[in-house]
Amino acid sequence: MSSDLKFYTNPMSRGRIVRWMLEEVGVPYETIVVEYGDAMKAPDFLRINPMGKVPAIRHKSSIVTECAAICAYLADIFPNAGLAPPIDRRAAYYRWFFFAAGPVEAATMNKTLGVVPADEQRRMVGYDRLETVLDTLETAVKDTPYLAGSDFSAVDVYAGSQIGWGLQFGTLEKRQAFIDYWDRLSSRPAKVRADELDDALVPN
Repeated sequence: MSSDLKFYTNPMSRGRIVRWMLEEVGVPYETIVVEYGDAMKAPDFLRINPMGKVPAIRHKSSIVTECAAICAYLADIFPNAGLAPPIDRRAAYYRWFFFAAGPVEAATMNKTLGVVPADEQRRMVGYDRLETVLDTLETAVKDTPYLAGSDFSAVDVYAGSQIGWGLQFGTLEKRQAFIDYWDRLSSRPAKVRADELDDALVPN
């Protein structure tokens, strides 16, 4: 394995998103599994991510954390993979990356935690309410085959993973547009390989 790209993860984490992205990129990387508990809070790992969580990557001398940032970074640093649109056609790409990392993440997590903003708080939380987020996301995945247009890109890895997990664990309504979109993504060879690699790391 190349020492230029190190992937810090745990198979029971959002690291699965980054694993999928790495498999789409198709370059050699070294996997470093970080166990929950003391290992994630140890000084050596806190130098990688002071938050004490995975995933993270080290590419040469650069460290990147946060799933969306890692996916975007990998798409840019390995352009031959074709996972980012040309710079003059990135409006939708950026829009849905930040929408997924912001309103979608916040609204679905709040639902999981049982947090429902009162009507007078809706303007303060940034996403209005979960239904508004889902309606907006539904429009995005209905309008084009992929979020950035006609071609699959890194934003589909990130936002698509959230949709896939939401459908699996019940944090998203099972709207037909979400199901159809996830069906387009979940059978990709890189996604299948990524799942096999992570599943093999899950303790029995």
